Amino acid sequence: MRTAAELKYGEKGIINDIDGSHPSSRRILEVGFTPGQEIQLINMSAFRDPIAFSVRGTIIAIRKDEASCIKVL
Repeated sequence: MRTAAELKYGEKGIINDIDGSHPSSRRILEVGFTPGQEIQLINMSAFRDPIAFSVRGTIIAIRKDEASCIKVL
């Protein structure tokens, strides 16, 4: 299964699961990255960290390490 960190620019995915063992998993859920939501990678920095996603009509930027705990379909 792929992670949100592996999405390509402009690609969409549906959140399938959040890795609960990751230290930032609770914060990820609190900002809106919940299972069943559609996300789209809309922007990234030159070194691909941080990454900006569109989720629930909002743009949220998170670190690549945090995006790696978001499992997408």
